[in-house]
Amino acid sequence: MSSIFATYRYHFLLHGVIFLWGFTGILGKIITIPSFSIVWWRMSIALVGLIIFMILTRRPFRTTTKKAMSYLIVGAITAAHWLFFFEALKVSNVSITLTTLASTALFVALVEPIFFKRRIIPYEIVLGLCTLGGLAIIFQAESDYSLGVIYALISAVLAAIFGTVNGVFVKHDRPTLITAYEMLGGVIALSIYFAVVGGFGSFEFPTQMDWVWLLILGLVCTSLAFVVSIEVLKVLSPFTASMSINMEPIYAIIFAVIIFKDDEFMSPLFYVGALVVIATIFVNGFLKMRWKNISES
Repeated sequence: MSSIFATYRYHFLLHGVIFLWGFTGILGKIITIPSFSIVWWRMSIALVGLIIFMILTRRPFRTTTKKAMSYLIVGAITAAHWLFFFEALKVSNVSITLTTLASTALFVALVEPIFFKRRIIPYEIVLGLCTLGGLAIIFQAESDYSLGVIYALISAVLAAIFGTVNGVFVKHDRPTLITAYEMLGGVIALSIYFAVVGGFGSFEFPTQMDWVWLLILGLVCTSLAFVVSIEVLKVLSPFTASMSINMEPIYAIIFAVIIFKDDEFMSPLFYVGALVVIATIFVNGFLKMRWKNISES
């Protein structure tokens, strides 16, 4: 009986983490500073939080130079992902951004064969086309937010890349160490980009209220959510986790409608496209597990 309650506890924690990830979109709309500044402060705060966590838990910072450079590069990709994510929120809304970002799972299916040297599974092509169909419906239904859809799609592709690469990294190093270096890589890349090129608005210091939201974003929605997600995955299966994570856009859209009201109400055709995208993600999860069981039997 105690083990059952323990399992439910981890399910509750997992959905708490998913809620925090979904709430990131809400914070992106609330915070008033430009996207570039949001990402720079988010990664800086998250980095400090992870360093404190590693010091308190006495986890070493040392790794090889080659690995450190790889983590820093992926951190730059992560920063670009968040930059396009928050910019999508700025030019559209939470519903558009999170629904489009849900396509990440299908982009992962296209990226994984490159990194893991496996063939593309036939159903992944079909589901990929279904996802594109759903996104096309959204694009047509909400043409005023077309730039937001494009930014969110770029963000999804980048998320698929760094997510897949991290799947390789965690086999050879500690997740907290990897993430700390990636946060550092993102801060360095953004600082260089801003100094040389600029873009997505000038760098700004947060207002007093923005500081509150940024601390929640960096420490709670990033550092804490990461640490808890790692702990949860020690008990729950990857399939359970992946299927639950698919709830993120649904949570985000519900909370966005509650908080922002009329700004988040879309046309009926948008919800048809959103349903196609989200349903495809769930079908992908079920088929992936069945395919894995067949290949292992």
